[in-house]
Amino acid sequence: MTETTTRPQQRTSAVDVAAATALVVFWSSGFIGARLGTQYAPADTLLSWRYLIAAAILVPVVAPRLVRLARRDLGRHAVVGLLAQTLYLGGVVTGIGLGVPAGTTALIAALQPLVVATAARRLLGEAVSGRARLGLWLGLAGVGIVIADDIGAGGSALTYLLPVGGMLALSAGTVLEQRWRPSGGLAASLTVHVAIAAVAFTAETVAFGRFTVPETSGFWWSVAWVLVLSTAGGYGAYLLVLRRGGATRVSSLLYLTPPTTAVWAWAMFGEDIGVATVVGFAVCAVAVWLVLGRRASVAP
Repeated sequence: MTETTTRPQQRTSAVDVAAATALVVFWSSGFIGARLGTQYAPADTLLSWRYLIAAAILVPVVAPRLVRLARRDLGRHAVVGLLAQTLYLGGVVTGIGLGVPAGTTALIAALQPLVVATAARRLLGEAVSGRARLGLWLGLAGVGIVIADDIGAGGSALTYLLPVGGMLALSAGTVLEQRWRPSGGLAASLTVHVAIAAVAFTAETVAFGRFTVPETSGFWWSVAWVLVLSTAGGYGAYLLVLRRGGATRVSSLLYLTPPTTAVWAWAMFGEDIGVATVVGFAVCAVAVWLVLGRRASVAP
């Protein structure tokens, strides 16, 4: 009896470990793909072709569901997509293209759940605890340590506003999604987001004369990277972990992406990992524990 019950548990545990590992690796691959792609083309060119191809795949499949949605829900999906896809990735990928290290960008993006947790409590009229406020300020301090070190090494302070702005846009989109809860399901939501981003980035690249594809295979390799690894792999692993382990487990795993991205960028592009970077990562880890740790401890 014991043997029969143990084996399924072992198999389940192995699947959970594999899904968790896939989520961290595939999610980190998005920042690496941005670093790779912006070597061959501007950020908006890379994003334009990424979203055009994704839209060409998704829209024909999901269109029958979209036509049944109320206009209000379509509009809300579009607003959330503009914030959570277009402005978020526009800021993140452009920042990386202008020299912000991939690991630092991942660290900035990882603050999003802290911002959302604090903002959501405010909007819902809940009191924000002193522990949560301390965690948010500590998280900002951790990011500040890393950014200050990067700027001291010759980086431009203004370029760091791009991933910070992108993270805030993603936070706003997440809060609005939670508040509005538009109907249609995940497939409809993702399709509208992708279509909005495709239109926005294509309009931008055409307007500024950057729509032309670079004459190098490296560009298409980068597009394939972000489509297969980051979009399909990242979101697929995200959904799998969400269904098997819940939102708290997803959040905790996403905080492993900054060090993973930093090591990956060091191995692939030679980006430095200094003492300040390690200290900043550690400070942010404590901040995450302060804001989300209590809820994680009581999660089923």
